[in-house]
Amino acid sequence: MAKQIQAIRGMNDCLPTQSPLWQKVESTIKQVVSAYGYSEVRMPIVESTHLFSRAIGEVTDVVEKEMYTFDDRNGDSLTLRPEGTAGCVRAGIQNGLLYNQEQRLWYTGPMFRHERPQKGRYRQFHQFGVEVFGLNGPDVDAELIMMTARMWRELGIDKHVRLELNSIGSLEDRANYREALIAFLEQHIDILDEDCKRRMHTNPLRVLDTKNAAIQEVLVDAPKLSDYLGEESKQHFAGLCELLDAAGIEYQVNERLVRGLDYYNRTVFEWITESLGAQGTVCGGGRYDGLVEQLGGKATPAVGFAMGLERLVLMMETLELTDVRRPVDVYMVTAGEGTMMAGMKLAEKLREDVPGLRVMSHFGGGNFKKQFKRADNVGAAVALVLGENEIAENTVVVKDLRGGEQTTMAQDDVAAKLAELI
Repeated sequence: MAKQIQAIRGMNDCLPTQSPLWQKVESTIKQVVSAYGYSEVRMPIVESTHLFSRAIGEVTDVVEKEMYTFDDRNGDSLTLRPEGTAGCVRAGIQNGLLYNQEQRLWYTGPMFRHERPQKGRYRQFHQFGVEVFGLNGPDVDAELIMMTARMWRELGIDKHVRLELNSIGSLEDRANYREALIAFLEQHIDILDEDCKRRMHTNPLRVLDTKNAAIQEVLVDAPKLSDYLGEESKQHFAGLCELLDAAGIEYQVNERLVRGLDYYNRTVFEWITESLGAQGTVCGGGRYDGLVEQLGGKATPAVGFAMGLERLVLMMETLELTDVRRPVDVYMVTAGEGTMMAGMKLAEKLREDVPGLRVMSHFGGGNFKKQFKRADNVGAAVALVLGENEIAENTVVVKDLRGGEQTTMAQDDVAAKLAELI
C-alpha cells in the first residue's frame, strides 16, 4: 500500500465544516471596505526576491529567516510573497497607478513564511490588506483605523480587541533617535540576548519589540522616541489622535510599538486581543511614505494595514461567534417513477425564482428515512418532498426540518414561501 501523502507542515486544509465561518469573515470585511469606496487589486503570489529584501529590509526576521525563496529554471531568484504591501506597491508603479494619483485599494490571499507553526500562526496564512496612496494627512490614517473598528463591530468582536498607537517619526527623526538608543543599549550590552545584540547596530528599534522580560525591564529607562520627533511628525500624530478622539475610538499610546518591517514611518498601530494567548495581534499597519520611491517610483505618501484571517477565524471560534448561515437551505426528497427528474427541474426553477436560495437534490436512491437523514446532516432547514401523487397534482410537500410541521402546496406557490429563508 502506497504511503499516504500529508499536507506540508504549517499549511492547512480548510474543510467544508470550517469554510462557512471563513466566508462570513471574508464577506463581512469586503462589505466594510466597499462601504468606504475601496477597490480590489490582485497581485501574483510569486515575486522577485529583490522586491522583498529592498522593501521589508535585509535585517528583518522575515528576510533573514522566513522567506520561501528558490531559483527558477532561468536562474532568477523568486520568493513566495511573505506579505502584500511590497507587491501592491510594485503593481502600482509598474502599471502607472501611483504618480500624482490617489488610490484606495484592498487585496486578500495567501502569504508564506517559514516559521515555527503554532495556533494562529502558520507557514501558509491568509491576509486581508488595505493600501492607500497619494494622501499624506492624518485624516486617512484615522479612516483606516475607523474602518477596522467597524469590521470588529460587524464581526461582533469589538469588545475583545484594543488599539495601540504610536508615531515612529520620519527617517530623520529616527536617525537621531537611533544614535541615542544605540548608546543606551551599549551601556547594557551584558543584559542583551544574542538576537538583540545582532539587531543593536543594524535595526535597533526592533530591540524595543523584544519579548525578553529581563530586557524589557531595562528598556523602561531607554530614551523615548517621542522626545526625538520633529514638529511635523508631532503635528501629524496629534492630528490623528484628535480625529480618533472625535470619532470615539479608544486607543493606548505605546511608545515601544515599532512594527516588524523597515518601511514604516510616522503612524504605526496594532489591534490586540487577549483571547488568543501569545498570538495577540489581529491587525497592524501604518504609514510607509518612502517605500514607493525606494522601489523605483516617484515619491508618494502611503498608508495601509493587514490582518491575518486565520487569527480572526480562530478568535470567532474562541468567542463562540460561529453562527453562520447553513450551506444548504432546501433539500429535495423524491421517491417514485419519474420523480427524480421532476425534482431536479423544480430545484432549477427555485434557484432561478429565488436568487441566493441553496437547493440540494438527493441522488443515489434510498427510502424517505435515509433521505431525511441526509437532509438533516447537510443542515437544510426545509425538505421538499415529491412523490408520484405530487407530480400528478402539480404540488409539493414542504417540511420544516426544525419545527417538524409540513404542508402541501402548489409548486407555483412554493418559491414565495422559500424566499423567507433568504
